[in-house]
Amino acid sequence: MPDLLPQLVSALILGLLGGGHCLGMCGGLMGALTLAIPKAQHSRRLRLLLAYNAGRVFSYACAGLLTGLLGWAVANSPAAIMLRVIAAVLMITMGLYLAGWWSGLTRIEGLGRWIWRYLQPIASRLMPVSTAPRALLLGALWGWLPCGLVYSTLLWSASQGNAWHSALLMLAFGLGTWPVLLATGVAAERLTALLRRRSVRVAGGVLVIVFGLWTLPGPHQQWLMGHRHHAMDHTGMAHG
Repeated sequence: MPDLLPQLVSALILGLLGGGHCLGMCGGLMGALTLAIPKAQHSRRLRLLLAYNAGRVFSYACAGLLTGLLGWAVANSPAAIMLRVIAAVLMITMGLYLAGWWSGLTRIEGLGRWIWRYLQPIASRLMPVSTAPRALLLGALWGWLPCGLVYSTLLWSASQGNAWHSALLMLAFGLGTWPVLLATGVAAERLTALLRRRSVRVAGGVLVIVFGLWTLPGPHQQWLMGHRHHAMDHTGMAHG
């Protein structure tokens, strides 16, 4: 699990920086959930928002588990290297998108439209949302909305070769989107304004691009792993 910590932090950062994109995809629904409830009923509004986002993050984790099984199935085959290369390229594309340098990532969203054609009628029947269970189910369905950011993160998580690790990474990614999607009113405006600052987006995009370059298979990974094992051996000898 300690080896997974850097990836979990990266997934959280991806979710946080991609929150602006998520707001564009889900903002209309979030507005419908909040506007349908009188301002005086703050606790009820919060319950629905929490239930909706819990359902959405749960669907991300389930998708991570499914794609993680695929990654696990090909972990010891030549296809694993190809999956890792594709994941790295998508990570770099994601970084370019977050930095505002290239928006080609949005073209990937067309791949999932056929799934949404079947789910959208079911989601429509749950509106208007009046109870937490309905909000939970709607969030679980909305998590499958075509999104290039989610697809890229899914492939990256699948390249770990461990289904449970993939699920945890997608869970961390989903939790990273919470601050933007749970915030309302002035808090949402301030947080969105912060995340949309050029310096913040460029810094986050560069960070993701570097991580994507690191994900690419190559001698740099073997060097670091060898250096790391060497350091661990020295630490074990010191403790011994």
